[in-house]
Amino acid sequence: MKHISPIQAAGETTVKMPTRRALAKQQTRAKVLAAARRLFSEHGYEGATIRDIAAAAGMSTGAVFANFTDKSDLFRDIMAQDMAQLAVAMRESAARGRGVEDALLKMFAAGYAFYKSQLPLARAAFSVSWSTQDGPALRGAPKVQEILELIAEQLALAIERGELRQEAEIKLRTHMLFDAYLSNYPQAIFEGWSLEALQGRARDQIRIILAGARRG
Repeated sequence: MKHISPIQAAGETTVKMPTRRALAKQQTRAKVLAAARRLFSEHGYEGATIRDIAAAAGMSTGAVFANFTDKSDLFRDIMAQDMAQLAVAMRESAARGRGVEDALLKMFAAGYAFYKSQLPLARAAFSVSWSTQDGPALRGAPKVQEILELIAEQLALAIERGELRQEAEIKLRTHMLFDAYLSNYPQAIFEGWSLEALQGRARDQIRIILAGARRG
């Protein structure tokens, strides 16, 4: 076997620093995303144009298209960033739950708290999610699937602990719970419901959806 000295190994595993061009591209993307987030929040998805976003970022439309395919690609990137943060917050909240219902409620509450401070952007997200053209890609995004998997994990853990029956139909109840979670956003966006009201409704939804799977 060929002997590799520590110095050789260190040299082979050296991480290449990003080039000046790569750094400039990252900075451009960050500026475009920041401008787009603000305009989507202020004017909605339909009201924010690529031309407006480019102007707000202080660059040409060509620079925007050099980094994003179109407006929907740009919006999905913003949503992916948010969903990544949301998935982390939900996982941390679920870990503090006492039992499956409490864990799910804490997850949902983390989501409502996350978007309560940026409801205009949440409104834009709902607008896009129900469109026939851009909706499927947004609803099927990897980070959305991660949240579904997190719900399924909580149900599986509840089965292991004996809270739920083995035949609890995890896949079906996961989607029912996720749909219930999403169904409360219109009350927050259009009717101004408080976090307490959203959590109260979510608590009842979770209890009803899990009622048929409870042991005993």
